[in-house]
Amino acid sequence: MTQSQSRPRTPASWHPPAQEREGLWIFTRLRDFIDDIANTSPARLALTAFAAVCVVFTFLLSLPVASADGTATPIHQALFTAVSAVCVTGLTVVSTAAHWSFFGQLVILVGIFIGGLGTLTLASLLALMVSKRLGVRGKIIAAESMNNAGRLGEVGTLLRIVITTSVVIEGVLALALVPRFLTLGEPFWQSVWHGIFYAISSFNNAGFTPHSDGIVPYETDLWILIPLMVGVFLGSLGFPVVMVLQQNGLNWKKWNLHTKLTIQVSLILLVAGAFLWALMEWDNVRTIGTMDVGDKITHALFASVMTRSGGFNLVDQNQMDSTTMLLTDALMFAGGGSASTAGGIKVTTIAVMFLAIVAEARGDADVKVYGRTIPQGSMRVAISVIVAGATLVSVSAFLLLAISGQSLDRVLFETISAFATVGLSTNLSAEMPPAGVYVLAALMFAGRVGTVTLAAALALRQRSQLYHYPEERPIIG
Repeated sequence: MTQSQSRPRTPASWHPPAQEREGLWIFTRLRDFIDDIANTSPARLALTAFAAVCVVFTFLLSLPVASADGTATPIHQALFTAVSAVCVTGLTVVSTAAHWSFFGQLVILVGIFIGGLGTLTLASLLALMVSKRLGVRGKIIAAESMNNAGRLGEVGTLLRIVITTSVVIEGVLALALVPRFLTLGEPFWQSVWHGIFYAISSFNNAGFTPHSDGIVPYETDLWILIPLMVGVFLGSLGFPVVMVLQQNGLNWKKWNLHTKLTIQVSLILLVAGAFLWALMEWDNVRTIGTMDVGDKITHALFASVMTRSGGFNLVDQNQMDSTTMLLTDALMFAGGGSASTAGGIKVTTIAVMFLAIVAEARGDADVKVYGRTIPQGSMRVAISVIVAGATLVSVSAFLLLAISGQSLDRVLFETISAFATVGLSTNLSAEMPPAGVYVLAALMFAGRVGTVTLAAALALRQRSQLYHYPEERPIIG
């Protein structure tokens, strides 16, 4: 009797009612699919999530309501803009202020905010929202993206802190910018919109501007330039560093190694970049040659901050000397901090490789800094990131040279800007045929998710081997 009574309840406990099956089977399958990927291959989930977001925003930007004249935007222009926004790059093929309506600009801004959270953060949030949980492997990936800033059980809390930190910093930046736009004569709601737009765009290192002339009209206005520089610099440090600063302030002894290396290398690149940029452009009448000393220093400092992923510019990039363009290429390729809104190969990658070179020159067996030994695995990941980045840039530059027929300096500049998600441009993106636009869009996507995902995947990829071949050292160098 007990068995006969339990049989009718068994299928009901495993299968939802017919109405629920008809309405929710798509959601159920999607939930199971995302849950499976999150727990088996979080790196693949990160790629899938970012690709899906880019597709959605491409569709939204292709709608007639997104353009100022009410016509549908060609798919290659909508795709490029969507990828540029979600990958927080800032390169454009159409004017953000002139081509897009308020709805289109709002879509771009939302894309910037979502993309600025990062690939692994977005993937973790997607898994939490859909399946309500992260597996152990998914939590390890999420914790790794935050530089192990907390225990595995606190990953959900860390993700909330990331979003809250972004909103708070962007809110403070907006409060600093809105009054200035009001004093410049803009209407109240337009000032609010511009303040919010620049706040989100700067902290996320996106470089999009709602003005047709960009920020060139404000090239001597420190009330606008300083908040933009502060926002870009904070965004380029990365959420793990910002969280350490929130907890420990400026107490150097309590900072972890990642925070120390990120801030130290970032400041070195900032000062060195400003000095070299000023030295090369000081007498260039096409850029800053006719300005007074104070404005020259402001331009040099602003350029140094923005070349490492900010994307805002005060001078025409085509008018810079070739040596300055090469310097900008190097700074763009370096990028900002890991798990940040900046792109490039990241400053910690540069720090690890430099320390390895110094250790090799000294004959040290270990790579040591600040009383810590950097593991061999970190150096392998750094080498992989550098080689992957250089390969992406080389192949893309080759394709764009063949497609556009432009000079190498312009093509290389645009290519590195796209890979490093910087957004500085010689206007080559707007001059490209659709084939070149697609190449740049793919490069922006790969630059945003490729090296970061590769680093996270390699850091957790450990195979146990039951044997070890005899060592033999080849001749190197």
